[in-house]
Amino acid sequence: MNIIRENKDLACFYTTKHSWRGKYKRVFSVGTHAITTYNPNTLEVTNQWPYGDICSVSPVGKGQGTEFNLTFRKGSGKKSETLKFSTEHRTELLTEALRFRTDFSEGKITGRRYNCYKHHWSDTRKPVILEVTPGGFDQINPATNRVLCSYDYRNIEGFVDLSDYQGGFCILYGGFSRLHLFASEQREEIIKSAIDHAGNYIGISLRIRKEPLEFEQYLNLRFGKYSTDESITSLAEFIVQKISPRHSEPVKRVLALTETCLVERDPATYNIATLKPLGEVFALVCDSENPQLFTIEFIKGQIRKYSSTERDSLLASLLDGVRASGNRDVCVKMTSTHKGQRWGLLSMPVDEEVESLHLRFLATPPNGNFADAVFRFNANISYSGVLHAVTQDGLFSENKEKLINNAITALLSQEGDAVASIAELESQFQAVRRLVASKAGFLAFTQLPKFRERLGVKVVKALKRNNNGVIHAAVDMLCALMCPMHDDYDLRQEQLNKASLLSSKKFLENLLEKFNSHVDHGTGALVISSLLDFLTFALCAPYSETTEGQQFDMLLEMVASNGRTLFKLFQHPSMAIVKGAGLVMKAIIEEGDKEIATKMQELALSEGALPRHLHTAMFTISSDQRMLTNRQLSRHLVGLWTADNATASNLLKRILPPGLLAYLDSSDPVPERDADRMHVRDNVKIAMDQYGKFNKVPEWQRLAGKAAKEVEKFAKEKVDLVLMHWRDRMGIAQKEDRNNMNINQKPVVLRKRRQRIKIEANWDLFYYRFAQDHAKSNLIWNFKTREELRDSLESEMRAFNIDRELGSANVISWNHHEFEVKYECLAEEIKIGDYYLRLLLEEDENEESGSIKRSYEFFNELYHRFLLTPKVNMKCLCLQALAIVYGRCHEEIGPFTDTRYIIGMLERCTDKLERDRLILFLNKLILNKKNVKDLMDSNGVRILVDLLTLAHLHVSRATVPLQSNVIEAAPDMKRESEKEWYFGNADKERSGPYGFHEMQELWTKGTLNAKTRCWAQGMDGWRPLQAIPQLKWCLLASGQSVLNETDLATLILNMLITMCGYFPSRDQDNAIIRPLPRVKRLLSDSACLPHIIQITLVFLTTFCFGLKTKGQDIFQRSILGHILPEAMVCYLENYEPEKFSEIFLGEFDTPEAIWSSEMRRLMIEKIATHLADFTPRLQSNTRALYQYCPIPVINYPQLENELFCNIYYLKQLCDTLRFPDWPIKDPVKLLKDTLDAWKKEVEKKPPMMSIDDAYEVLNLPQGQGPHDESKIRKAYFRLAQKYHPDKNPEGRDMFEKVNKAYEFLCTKSAKIVDGPDPENIILILKTQSILFNRHKEEESQMPVCMYIDDRGALNKGKAHWIAQQSQAMSAEILKMLNSNTENPYLIWNNSTRAELLEFLESQQENMVKKGDCDKTYGSEFVYSDHAKELIVGEIFVRVYNEVPTFQLEVPKAFAASLLDYIGSQAQYLHTFMAITHAAKVQSEQHGDRLPRVEMALEALRNVIKYNPGSESECIGHFKLIFSLLRVHGAGQVQQLALEVVNIVTSNQDCVNNIAESMVLSNLLALLHSLPSSRQLVLETLYALTSSTKIIKEAMAKGALIYLLDMFCNSTHPQVRAQTAELFAKMTADKLIGPKVRLTLMKFLPSVFMDAMRDNPEAAVHIFEGTHENPELIWNDSSRDKVSTTVREMMLEHFKNQRDNPDVNWKLPEDFTVVFGEAEGEVAVGGVFLRIFIAQPTWVLRKPREFLIALLEKLTELLEKNNPHGETLETLTTATVCLFSAQPQLADQVPPLGHLPKVIQAMNHRNNAIPKSAIRVIHALSDNELCVRAMASLETIGPLMNGMKKRPDIVGLACEAINRMFQKEQSDLVAQALKADLVPYLLKLLEGIGLENLDSPAATKAQIVKALKAMTRSLQHGEQVNEILSRSSVWSAFKDQKHDLFISDSQTAGYLTGPGVAGYLTAGTSSSVMSNLPPPVDHEAGDLGYHT
Repeated sequence: MNIIRENKDLACFYTTKHSWRGKYKRVFSVGTHAITTYNPNTLEVTNQWPYGDICSVSPVGKGQGTEFNLTFRKGSGKKSETLKFSTEHRTELLTEALRFRTDFSEGKITGRRYNCYKHHWSDTRKPVILEVTPGGFDQINPATNRVLCSYDYRNIEGFVDLSDYQGGFCILYGGFSRLHLFASEQREEIIKSAIDHAGNYIGISLRIRKEPLEFEQYLNLRFGKYSTDESITSLAEFIVQKISPRHSEPVKRVLALTETCLVERDPATYNIATLKPLGEVFALVCDSENPQLFTIEFIKGQIRKYSSTERDSLLASLLDGVRASGNRDVCVKMTSTHKGQRWGLLSMPVDEEVESLHLRFLATPPNGNFADAVFRFNANISYSGVLHAVTQDGLFSENKEKLINNAITALLSQEGDAVASIAELESQFQAVRRLVASKAGFLAFTQLPKFRERLGVKVVKALKRNNNGVIHAAVDMLCALMCPMHDDYDLRQEQLNKASLLSSKKFLENLLEKFNSHVDHGTGALVISSLLDFLTFALCAPYSETTEGQQFDMLLEMVASNGRTLFKLFQHPSMAIVKGAGLVMKAIIEEGDKEIATKMQELALSEGALPRHLHTAMFTISSDQRMLTNRQLSRHLVGLWTADNATASNLLKRILPPGLLAYLDSSDPVPERDADRMHVRDNVKIAMDQYGKFNKVPEWQRLAGKAAKEVEKFAKEKVDLVLMHWRDRMGIAQKEDRNNMNINQKPVVLRKRRQRIKIEANWDLFYYRFAQDHAKSNLIWNFKTREELRDSLESEMRAFNIDRELGSANVISWNHHEFEVKYECLAEEIKIGDYYLRLLLEEDENEESGSIKRSYEFFNELYHRFLLTPKVNMKCLCLQALAIVYGRCHEEIGPFTDTRYIIGMLERCTDKLERDRLILFLNKLILNKKNVKDLMDSNGVRILVDLLTLAHLHVSRATVPLQSNVIEAAPDMKRESEKEWYFGNADKERSGPYGFHEMQELWTKGTLNAKTRCWAQGMDGWRPLQAIPQLKWCLLASGQSVLNETDLATLILNMLITMCGYFPSRDQDNAIIRPLPRVKRLLSDSACLPHIIQITLVFLTTFCFGLKTKGQDIFQRSILGHILPEAMVCYLENYEPEKFSEIFLGEFDTPEAIWSSEMRRLMIEKIATHLADFTPRLQSNTRALYQYCPIPVINYPQLENELFCNIYYLKQLCDTLRFPDWPIKDPVKLLKDTLDAWKKEVEKKPPMMSIDDAYEVLNLPQGQGPHDESKIRKAYFRLAQKYHPDKNPEGRDMFEKVNKAYEFLCTKSAKIVDGPDPENIILILKTQSILFNRHKEEESQMPVCMYIDDRGALNKGKAHWIAQQSQAMSAEILKMLNSNTENPYLIWNNSTRAELLEFLESQQENMVKKGDCDKTYGSEFVYSDHAKELIVGEIFVRVYNEVPTFQLEVPKAFAASLLDYIGSQAQYLHTFMAITHAAKVQSEQHGDRLPRVEMALEALRNVIKYNPGSESECIGHFKLIFSLLRVHGAGQVQQLALEVVNIVTSNQDCVNNIAESMVLSNLLALLHSLPSSRQLVLETLYALTSSTKIIKEAMAKGALIYLLDMFCNSTHPQVRAQTAELFAKMTADKLIGPKVRLTLMKFLPSVFMDAMRDNPEAAVHIFEGTHENPELIWNDSSRDKVSTTVREMMLEHFKNQRDNPDVNWKLPEDFTVVFGEAEGEVAVGGVFLRIFIAQPTWVLRKPREFLIALLEKLTELLEKNNPHGETLETLTTATVCLFSAQPQLADQVPPLGHLPKVIQAMNHRNNAIPKSAIRVIHALSDNELCVRAMASLETIGPLMNGMKKRPDIVGLACEAINRMFQKEQSDLVAQALKADLVPYLLKLLEGIGLENLDSPAATKAQIVKALKAMTRSLQHGEQVNEILSRSSVWSAFKDQKHDLFISDSQTAGYLTGPGVAGYLTAGTSSSVMSNLPPPVDHEAGDLGYHT
């Protein structure tokens, strides 16, 4: 058998061959030239068939199966033979074999080709050719005829048609339904053909999906299950060059890592080019030659090749991402996987047999090549460890442990380490890692002899190689020994392994030195990442519990000594590294000593790590395990850094509102806990389980173990004690273990963790509350505030990082003392201390937040603000808050020292609002007794009483419906007011008297002013108008009062009652206190008492009845005795006033009270007649005093036949049917009184006086018939005043006569009895009989009397009783009905009351007269006042809008009703607007509807604003609300709808719902059509753009063009700055931000985007200025060009959008605004090189990015054969300038990987290129890191070649050589000797080759210094000396001093430019601001209707 030597295996499969000899295993290989089979045990070839001999490879049978046939020709004949094989991977094997089908001997199957269009990722259609082949589709480029890619049938999930795309169909591909869209006329044929081929050749059945897709769905689902935003939002992004066969040159791509995928994006459009799930990554290959190249291998076989300047960080991030996504088998290596060496698929682990075979190969390599055996082993065994590593039970099962140990021994016995190549060495470590990751390998570390020593030697040698790949592999392997990578592991073994690994301090120092140097130089991300894992397993909980104590302390100290290094890693682009650094940091702070911890806390601030982690801790919202682990870690670190750290706590106070920080001190539990993601393993559990394993433990003992674990958790005691404790008690039996464990095995003792710094604060609750919305008096926290905090933190971190990058030569520390977050969205809120006034005033007393912290200080701050503010409204707010705070916390606050000052203010103030607020505050101040004293001292009582009298003026007061109520002139009775007032004019003349209304008119005319002196009766002298309460408050005062006059009076009366309550008139022994307490003295004073009494009388309260005198003779002594029936007076004495008032206002007929409305009317009439004109006087002069005159007794006709005795009407009492058991309070007393009454009755005499006698006494003429009542009254008044005993002590007898006469005349209608009345006598006897019957036991005390039995029955209904019951319940309702109210729930006034009465009366009349009743039961009855109102949800909208802070009962329900109402009106609004636009007429009938919608919208805004939480009602209604934004012409509706939208944006759910509603276009159009509310629109958009979905929609609907128009053309600076801020926020979005940025860059240079982000105002300034600097060329013409272009595009779009709101906005493909100024400029990385070279000291904003771009461009040119000369020159000069201006930047060059290319360029044939390269090398030779990197590359040889090619720059090269040798002498000198540099330099010294130089002497001096430096080399110095000593020239030069010749090329004047990265701080740039004012903004002109 001839074996084809050049055949290479491409894919191998472990198959079973079926032959006549039976079945046996073969390795079936598809190679480059032939198909081969190998013997798996020896790798010998058993058969080989060149493709030319093969007829076919095909599946056996239909459908799925494992068997296939191989048919081939034998010899030259036509005879063919078929062999049968079987394998699990048949489809893959057939696919691979059929790739070579065109080489087969027969049936050279060429597929049919079809012309198609492919829908490309750039959203364009590209013509392609699809070829349907046996194995899959080939996509062919029609231009070159090359296959671009293949879609194998094995990876196709099916096909789906596109319904709305002509000829369109998708291939679902790749296992996650990725859609590839093609379009072809022959769609059906293509699919049918593919399905046939797949079935016949590969043996799989494909299907077409039943449901077709639409194009829109395709766009949304093109990435299959990874189409969601989460899957494509970047966590990290890197710029890479993609190297692929599709493109001749590398293409630039953004490689983005997301939670689940690796996404490739196009940097020009940010479109996704390809997407691969992280789980499909097989290995990462990192090129050992080129420091930028790397390859990603995927399990499906694809290979992607890239180059990147940040390769290592990228790979570290990628490695972490892939592992975090659950793919543990990935590793980084130097050599690509040789697919032919793997026996099976990459996507599945290999068979157990294959694994065992490869383990054996390591011990005995089949072909004698050990390195090959190692590579084969690595290709087949998963990186996560040998899978089948445990010996199975069974007779013939092989001993896996022995196999593994042998393999390890073989790997370590290779002493040829020094000879092995780097790649081989790496592969050996990776093989060891695979072995020790298994259980047997892990045990072997301490059990296998010599394993430790040999491994140690191997690792130390490897470290010396200084190769990152090898170190990474070695450390990764050590990590697998530190922490077991397999399940079910043994903690003791882990302890042993760790102890031996950490035993050598020297070894650890070596590792840490590597770590620190990589961190400092920003290199070796993979090494850092693996070393962090190593440190984590040694130092971090929970792993550190198995670290031995002393070793732990030693290592911790070593790491802690380099604290800054760890902090540096927090800035690392790789998330894995940040996490690792965080874990180590946590260990240092928790377990290091106090000093270390404090140092770390300080560094956390100065390094800016705290805000960064705070940001992660608060704003990470993700489902990705990695992100959440990071969040948890950040939260922990923030907790540690701020624990017991005052500086950090103060920083938090400046960043977060105190109301939120308060949760840190709270002890409340958190409603939901985060799962612990950092401490993923529980050592105690494992230690416990091991007991369970070594000793077969019964179930109950295992449970006991569990219990012990609980104990451990709570008691936090030493683990070993707990374990011992339960073990001893149980007496668990020990058994010999088959692992020959020690019998007296001690339990595993874990190291006790120290937590020196404990987190005491309740951070969990803090984060929980942080994510919620709050609207409380001490905390307003919502979506907007969170976003603002996020923005502040992000911009602060960004600015700090820029400063850090610019100042990288020095250590930069963060200025944390001044950082604070100002919450702009709360700027409108008035905040005093820690409280928001608005919310404090709205809060319910009983809310849990009701307790005010530090109330004393807060009260003082409020009072301070009250004193400082000049604004009345603000003063009143403060007063309201003061009242609330004092009301809640008066005990803590104590007495208020300024009570007198408040009284003084009350006296002086002239604003009704202020007056009411002061009184309400005083109302709370009197809660403290000390303040009451101050109030009395400062004449407060009199001032309050003065205000009390204003109640007489309350004209809209409710009229009490007491039939004809004349006591008080009804307010609606307009009558001529009494003339009471006098005033003195300027000439001291007295004018008057005037009525009050006339005084008002005089004031209006200006005759009266504040200083005019006035007088009226009741005043003690003339006073200025402003000192007379009535005139001051009715004429002078301004403002809107809170309380009407009646409420004010009630409040003051209640205050007086409270004040009196502090000073009782009796002491505890009930003795009377004298002198009377002062407050009562003040009230009884003649200046106060009359006013109080008059008020209470007029208001008919029972207040005065309460001042009654106790005692038997009450009826005679009380003033009420003459007015009320005696029964009522007794009732008042026996019951409390409330009970009395109930009777007084009701209808009663009982033994104790007979009273009806008729009697009440009579009483009122009599009193009114008696008082006559006094009440009208009170309305004119509230302080008028009543001249007292007793009123004659009123006789009630209803009581004519009643006998009243004791406190009972006897007729009623005796009516035993109606009142069978009426309670008798004092029977004995009643008996006595009845006997007295009997006596009186018997002795009755007829009256003594006739009518004429009475007239005579009153001095009235007799004989003229009866006189009318008013005459009688006047006569009585005259005489009564004359003879009143108080005025005339002699006149008592006469006074009594006059009284009797008046009474006689007033009661002349009464029945005059001429002697005893028999009826009365019967009643008296009946009463006695009842008494004897009921009270037998008291008989002994009763005198024996006549006894009459009476069975008389009266049967009356119980109506009164029922009435009385119902009345008690509905007292509240009655009170409401009888008072006037206007609040959102009720408008009730005199007119509504009158209407109701009228309605009821008419109904009653109908009932009585006609007997018919209202069928609708009053449902159609409407109040005229209510008909005018808009009522929504039972609330009066107008009233609510006047008092929006009114506490609604169910605000949500009201909001919902409002939305329904607005919805019902929306259609009308739109049609109405359309009509008015067309006809421009505003018809009357519509007049009302528009204002009503406005009212409803305003109410909706208020509800949401003042009732946080109710905004959620809007969810689902946003289409409606946003549609109102389109009602052009109704500006108010638009404005209010906008305000509603603006308020709801503070709620995350609302924002999400708006995003789903897709309604943004209406909002955007307002930017143009409603200029007045632009700022509000921008503010709203700013809040909304926190949602990615909304930014997406905004992009589509043209937000950018509207906003650009605002930014460029608005004349309002604030609007422009806001627009810039909004742009900044949009560009910051992770997913859409880059697209926004790219679109903006079509219009504006990129500097603007950065300026907008860092300082929006600056962006506007730059736009308006003129600039020419390295980063921006901008002037008037470029500005005008942008502005006009934008304006035109905006108007065009606005017009389209107005006609069709759904229209999308898209820029033309090739669109860009061309700035003429920047044409022809070479710009790299956003810097104009020409200007940069002129101003190299210009402070660049992004020096690193510029450096990378510059080197990329330069190396690209250096690699070309003939680059553009001038461009090369410019680039080289710019590079040199950059390094000379910013020398520290050169540190970053080595890791970027451009050096090899620059060095290579010195060998270039085109001699312009070496010159360029030498100049760059010269610039870098001054930097130590660069020189080190040059030493590791071949530098000297190429440099000499360059010097020879370009003698003119020999001088420069010599200086570079000199600088190099000064810094590094071993490797470089070795290179120099090898390249014969010394002889060449000596030649130059002779002067040969320096002929063309300007200063040969200086060059020679450099050469001499270089040669001298070379002689100092330790290794090679001798050799150099030897060569020199042979030279004749050297002796002449060696002793000279040459420094004079050398001029310092770095002149000092370089760094004199500005030192800050600023946009406007230019070195010599000219920033000219315009001198002309901008054009005036024509608000209306912007409507755009007439465009």
